[in-house]
Amino acid sequence: MQKIRKAVIPAAGFGTRFLPQTKAMPKEMLPIVDKPVIQYVVEEAVAAGIEDIVIVTGALKRAIEDHFDVPNAELLKNLEAGGKTDLLEKIHAISELANFVYIRQKGLYGNGTPVLSAEPVIENEMFAVMWGDEFIYSNPPRLSQMIRVYEKFGGAVISAVRIQNKEDLKRYGIADVEPVEGNVYKIKNIVEKPHPDKAPSNLAAHGAYILPPEIFNILRQQQPGTGGEIYLPEAISELIKTGYPVYACEIENGRYYDTGDKLEYMKTVVELALQHPDINGNFQKFLKGLNLD
Repeated sequence: MQKIRKAVIPAAGFGTRFLPQTKAMPKEMLPIVDKPVIQYVVEEAVAAGIEDIVIVTGALKRAIEDHFDVPNAELLKNLEAGGKTDLLEKIHAISELANFVYIRQKGLYGNGTPVLSAEPVIENEMFAVMWGDEFIYSNPPRLSQMIRVYEKFGGAVISAVRIQNKEDLKRYGIADVEPVEGNVYKIKNIVEKPHPDKAPSNLAAHGAYILPPEIFNILRQQQPGTGGEIYLPEAISELIKTGYPVYACEIENGRYYDTGDKLEYMKTVVELALQHPDINGNFQKFLKGLNLD
Protein backbone atom coordinates (compact mmCIF):
# COMPACT_ATOMS: atom_id res chain seq x y z
CA MET A 1 0.00 0.00 0.00
CA GLN A 2 1.23 3.45 -0.96
CA LYS A 3 2.59 5.45 1.97
CA ILE A 4 1.07 8.89 2.61
CA ARG A 5 4.09 11.19 2.31
CA LYS A 6 2.61 14.50 1.18
CA ALA A 7 0.07 16.91 2.64
CA VAL A 8 -1.53 19.88 0.90
CA ILE A 9 -2.44 22.88 3.05
CA PRO A 10 -4.61 25.46 1.25
CA ALA A 11 -3.72 28.94 2.51
CA ALA A 12 -4.75 31.30 -0.25
CA GLY A 13 -7.98 32.73 1.20
CA PHE A 14 -8.46 36.43 1.87
CA GLY A 15 -9.49 36.03 5.52
CA THR A 16 -12.26 38.62 5.09
CA ARG A 17 -13.88 37.72 8.42
CA PHE A 18 -10.78 39.05 10.18
CA LEU A 19 -10.37 42.33 8.31
CA PRO A 20 -8.71 44.73 8.87
CA GLN A 21 -6.22 42.47 10.72
CA THR A 22 -5.80 40.27 7.64
CA LYS A 23 -5.35 43.16 5.19
CA ALA A 24 -1.60 42.60 5.25
CA MET A 25 -1.22 39.43 7.35
CA PRO A 26 -2.43 35.93 6.36
CA LYS A 27 -5.24 34.59 8.54
CA GLU A 28 -3.20 31.38 8.84
CA MET A 29 -0.56 33.42 10.69
CA LEU A 30 -2.93 34.61 13.43
CA PRO A 31 -1.21 33.75 16.73
CA ILE A 32 -2.39 31.18 19.23
CA VAL A 33 -0.34 32.58 22.14
CA ASP A 34 3.13 32.24 20.56
CA LYS A 35 2.58 30.04 17.50
CA PRO A 36 0.62 30.78 14.32
CA VAL A 37 -2.40 28.64 13.51
CA ILE A 38 -0.76 27.03 10.47
CA GLN A 39 2.15 25.74 12.57
CA TYR A 40 -0.29 23.63 14.61
CA VAL A 41 -1.55 22.15 11.33
CA VAL A 42 1.96 21.42 10.07
CA GLU A 43 2.99 19.85 13.37
CA GLU A 44 -0.03 17.54 13.25
CA ALA A 45 0.92 16.44 9.72
CA VAL A 46 4.54 15.82 10.70
CA ALA A 47 3.48 13.83 13.78
CA ALA A 48 1.56 11.53 11.40
CA GLY A 49 4.66 10.85 9.29
CA ILE A 50 4.19 13.44 6.53
CA GLU A 51 7.49 14.37 4.87
CA ASP A 52 6.48 16.97 2.26
CA ILE A 53 4.22 19.92 3.06
CA VAL A 54 2.71 21.64 0.02
CA ILE A 55 1.32 25.04 1.01
CA VAL A 56 -0.90 26.66 -1.62
CA THR A 57 -0.71 30.42 -1.21
CA GLY A 58 -1.94 33.61 -2.81
CA ALA A 59 -1.16 37.31 -2.71
CA LEU A 60 0.18 38.75 0.56
CA LYS A 61 1.03 35.30 1.93
CA ARG A 62 4.81 35.70 2.00
CA ALA A 63 4.77 35.69 5.81
CA ILE A 64 3.93 31.97 5.75
CA GLU A 65 7.02 31.19 3.68
CA ASP A 66 9.16 33.38 5.91
CA HIS A 67 7.88 31.64 9.03
CA PHE A 68 8.93 28.16 7.88
CA ASP A 69 12.18 29.38 6.31
CA VAL A 70 15.62 29.33 7.93
CA PRO A 71 15.81 32.21 10.46
CA ASN A 72 17.45 35.40 9.22
CA ALA A 73 21.00 36.19 10.35
CA GLU A 74 20.03 39.33 12.27
CA LEU A 75 17.51 37.47 14.43
CA LEU A 76 20.00 34.66 15.09
CA LYS A 77 22.68 37.16 16.09
CA ASN A 78 20.29 38.91 18.46
CA LEU A 79 19.24 35.66 20.18
CA GLU A 80 22.82 34.42 20.44
CA ALA A 81 23.94 37.72 21.97
CA GLY A 82 21.18 37.45 24.54
CA GLY A 83 22.01 33.83 25.37
CA LYS A 84 18.49 32.75 24.43
CA THR A 85 19.44 29.23 23.42
CA ASP A 86 15.96 27.82 24.02
CA LEU A 87 14.44 30.24 21.50
CA LEU A 88 17.27 29.52 19.04
CA GLU A 89 16.42 25.83 19.16
CA LYS A 90 12.70 26.51 18.70
CA ILE A 91 13.04 28.67 15.61
CA HIS A 92 15.64 26.35 14.03
CA ALA A 93 13.28 23.42 14.56
CA ILE A 94 10.47 25.15 12.62
CA SER A 95 12.35 25.11 9.31
CA GLU A 96 13.35 21.49 9.86
CA LEU A 97 9.82 20.17 10.45
CA ALA A 98 9.41 18.98 6.86
CA ASN A 99 10.26 19.67 3.22
CA PHE A 100 8.22 22.75 2.31
CA VAL A 101 6.93 23.44 -1.20
CA TYR A 102 4.99 26.61 -2.03
CA ILE A 103 2.58 26.94 -4.95
CA ARG A 104 0.53 29.96 -5.98
CA GLN A 105 -3.15 29.19 -6.42
CA LYS A 106 -4.33 29.49 -10.02
CA GLY A 107 -7.83 29.43 -11.41
CA LEU A 108 -11.30 29.79 -9.95
CA TYR A 109 -12.12 30.43 -6.32
CA GLY A 110 -13.43 27.72 -4.00
CA ASN A 111 -11.77 25.15 -1.77
CA GLY A 112 -11.26 22.74 -4.67
CA THR A 113 -8.94 25.09 -6.57
CA PRO A 114 -5.94 24.97 -4.20
CA VAL A 115 -6.10 21.17 -4.19
CA LEU A 116 -6.05 21.10 -7.99
CA SER A 117 -3.19 23.64 -7.99
CA ALA A 118 -1.06 21.13 -6.05
CA GLU A 119 -1.32 18.41 -8.71
CA PRO A 120 2.17 18.98 -10.24
CA VAL A 121 3.77 18.24 -6.85
CA ILE A 122 1.48 15.36 -5.85
CA GLU A 123 1.59 13.66 -9.28
CA ASN A 124 0.21 10.10 -8.98
CA GLU A 125 0.34 9.65 -5.19
CA MET A 126 -2.23 9.33 -2.45
CA PHE A 127 -2.04 12.51 -0.39
CA ALA A 128 -3.54 14.37 2.57
CA VAL A 129 -5.34 17.72 2.62
CA MET A 130 -5.59 19.85 5.78
CA TRP A 131 -6.97 23.38 6.00
CA GLY A 132 -4.59 26.08 7.17
CA ASP A 133 -7.02 27.79 9.59
CA GLU A 134 -8.38 24.89 11.65
CA PHE A 135 -7.01 21.92 13.52
CA ILE A 136 -7.92 19.14 15.91
CA TYR A 137 -6.02 18.31 19.06
CA SER A 138 -6.32 14.57 19.58
CA ASN A 139 -4.42 11.59 20.90
CA PRO A 140 -3.29 9.99 18.62
CA PRO A 141 -3.16 12.92 16.17
CA ARG A 142 -6.12 13.21 13.81
CA LEU A 143 -4.15 12.44 10.65
CA SER A 144 -2.51 9.43 12.32
CA GLN A 145 -5.97 8.01 13.07
CA MET A 146 -6.99 8.57 9.46
CA ILE A 147 -3.87 6.92 8.07
CA ARG A 148 -4.61 3.83 10.17
CA VAL A 149 -8.05 3.64 8.54
CA TYR A 150 -6.47 4.04 5.09
CA GLU A 151 -3.90 1.32 5.80
CA LYS A 152 -6.65 -1.09 6.88
CA PHE A 153 -9.41 -0.37 4.36
CA GLY A 154 -7.76 1.54 1.51
CA GLY A 155 -9.82 4.14 -0.32
CA ALA A 156 -10.17 7.78 0.62
CA VAL A 157 -10.64 8.91 4.22
CA ILE A 158 -12.23 12.03 5.68
CA SER A 159 -11.99 13.12 9.31
CA ALA A 160 -15.35 13.40 11.02
CA VAL A 161 -16.75 14.92 14.19
CA ARG A 162 -20.17 14.71 15.83
CA ILE A 163 -22.17 17.95 15.81
CA GLN A 164 -24.03 18.12 19.09
CA ASN A 165 -26.04 21.29 18.44
CA LYS A 166 -28.65 20.48 15.79
CA GLU A 167 -28.74 24.05 14.48
CA ASP A 168 -25.01 23.86 13.70
CA LEU A 169 -25.57 21.08 11.15
CA LYS A 170 -26.23 23.70 8.47
CA ARG A 171 -22.63 24.90 8.77
CA TYR A 172 -21.01 21.64 7.64
CA GLY A 173 -20.96 18.87 5.08
CA ILE A 174 -22.97 16.10 6.78
CA ALA A 175 -22.27 12.49 5.85
CA ASP A 176 -24.84 9.84 5.03
CA VAL A 177 -23.03 6.75 6.27
CA GLU A 178 -23.17 3.05 7.00
CA PRO A 179 -21.14 1.58 9.90
CA VAL A 180 -17.98 -0.40 9.14
CA GLU A 181 -16.38 -0.92 12.55
CA GLY A 182 -15.77 1.16 15.64
CA ASN A 183 -15.25 4.77 14.64
CA VAL A 184 -15.11 3.98 10.90
CA TYR A 185 -18.04 4.52 8.52
CA LYS A 186 -18.43 4.16 4.77
CA ILE A 187 -19.76 7.37 3.23
CA LYS A 188 -22.68 7.01 0.83
CA ASN A 189 -23.13 10.72 0.26
CA ILE A 190 -22.20 14.12 1.69
CA VAL A 191 -24.96 16.71 2.01
CA GLU A 192 -23.43 20.16 2.07
CA LYS A 193 -24.89 22.50 4.72
CA PRO A 194 -28.27 20.77 5.02
CA HIS A 195 -31.34 22.09 6.80
CA PRO A 196 -31.09 20.62 10.34
CA ASP A 197 -34.33 18.67 9.87
CA LYS A 198 -33.07 17.11 6.64
CA ALA A 199 -29.54 16.18 7.67
CA PRO A 200 -28.78 12.45 7.12
CA SER A 201 -26.83 12.25 10.41
CA ASN A 202 -24.97 14.48 12.84
CA LEU A 203 -21.58 13.37 11.53
CA ALA A 204 -19.73 16.26 9.88
CA ALA A 205 -17.12 15.07 7.39
CA HIS A 206 -14.58 17.86 7.08
CA GLY A 207 -11.23 19.21 8.20
CA ALA A 208 -8.76 16.66 6.82
CA TYR A 209 -8.74 14.26 3.89
CA ILE A 210 -6.73 11.40 2.43
CA LEU A 211 -7.40 11.44 -1.30
CA PRO A 212 -6.37 9.58 -4.44
CA PRO A 213 -4.89 11.37 -7.49
CA GLU A 214 -8.15 10.61 -9.36
CA ILE A 215 -9.64 13.60 -7.54
CA PHE A 216 -7.67 15.98 -9.79
CA ASN A 217 -9.45 14.98 -12.98
CA ILE A 218 -12.83 15.26 -11.22
CA LEU A 219 -11.97 18.78 -10.04
CA ARG A 220 -10.80 19.71 -13.52
CA GLN A 221 -14.13 18.67 -15.04
CA GLN A 222 -16.33 20.18 -12.32
CA GLN A 223 -18.70 22.91 -13.43
CA PRO A 224 -18.24 26.07 -11.33
CA GLY A 225 -20.97 26.66 -8.78
CA THR A 226 -22.12 29.73 -6.87
CA GLY A 227 -19.73 32.63 -7.39
CA GLY A 228 -17.80 30.70 -10.04
CA GLU A 229 -16.21 28.44 -7.42
CA ILE A 230 -15.28 24.76 -7.44
CA TYR A 231 -15.66 22.74 -4.28
CA LEU A 232 -13.78 19.75 -2.88
CA PRO A 233 -16.89 18.16 -1.25
CA GLU A 234 -18.64 18.07 -4.65
CA ALA A 235 -15.61 16.38 -6.18
CA ILE A 236 -15.61 13.79 -3.39
CA SER A 237 -19.30 13.13 -4.01
CA GLU A 238 -18.46 12.47 -7.67
CA LEU A 239 -15.63 10.18 -6.56
CA ILE A 240 -18.13 8.18 -4.49
CA LYS A 241 -20.42 7.86 -7.53
CA THR A 242 -17.62 6.18 -9.48
CA GLY A 243 -17.61 3.40 -6.87
CA TYR A 244 -14.39 4.53 -5.19
CA PRO A 245 -14.67 3.75 -1.45
CA VAL A 246 -14.65 6.79 0.84
CA TYR A 247 -14.58 6.37 4.62
CA ALA A 248 -15.32 8.68 7.52
CA CYS A 249 -12.98 8.37 10.49
CA GLU A 250 -14.72 9.78 13.57
CA ILE A 251 -11.82 11.30 15.46
CA GLU A 252 -11.36 9.88 18.93
CA ASN A 253 -10.12 11.84 21.94
CA GLY A 254 -10.18 15.03 19.89
CA ARG A 255 -11.05 18.70 20.28
CA TYR A 256 -11.84 20.70 17.13
CA TYR A 257 -10.59 24.29 16.81
CA ASP A 258 -12.02 26.45 14.01
CA THR A 259 -9.86 29.56 13.94
CA GLY A 260 -11.50 30.87 10.76
CA ASP A 261 -14.36 32.21 12.88
CA LYS A 262 -13.83 35.19 15.21
CA LEU A 263 -15.58 33.76 18.25
CA GLU A 264 -14.09 30.30 17.81
CA TYR A 265 -10.64 31.85 17.31
CA MET A 266 -10.93 33.70 20.63
CA LYS A 267 -12.11 30.53 22.37
CA THR A 268 -9.08 28.71 20.93
CA VAL A 269 -6.66 31.37 22.17
CA VAL A 270 -8.11 31.31 25.68
CA GLU A 271 -8.27 27.52 25.91
CA LEU A 272 -4.71 26.96 24.69
CA ALA A 273 -3.39 29.85 26.80
CA LEU A 274 -4.77 28.01 29.84
CA GLN A 275 -2.66 25.01 28.79
CA HIS A 276 0.51 26.99 27.99
CA PRO A 277 3.27 26.19 30.53
CA ASP A 278 4.65 29.76 30.54
CA ILE A 279 1.44 31.61 31.35
CA ASN A 280 -1.31 29.16 32.33
CA GLY A 281 -1.33 29.92 36.07
CA ASN A 282 -1.23 33.71 35.82
CA PHE A 283 -3.69 33.75 32.94
CA GLN A 284 -6.14 31.65 34.90
CA LYS A 285 -5.87 34.08 37.83
CA PHE A 286 -6.49 36.98 35.44
CA LEU A 287 -9.64 35.37 34.04
CA LYS A 288 -10.98 34.59 37.51
CA GLY A 289 -10.42 38.18 38.54
CA LEU A 290 -12.41 39.68 35.67
CA ASN A 291 -15.62 41.44 36.66
CA LEU A 292 -18.02 40.34 33.93
CA ASP A 293 -21.17 41.85 35.44
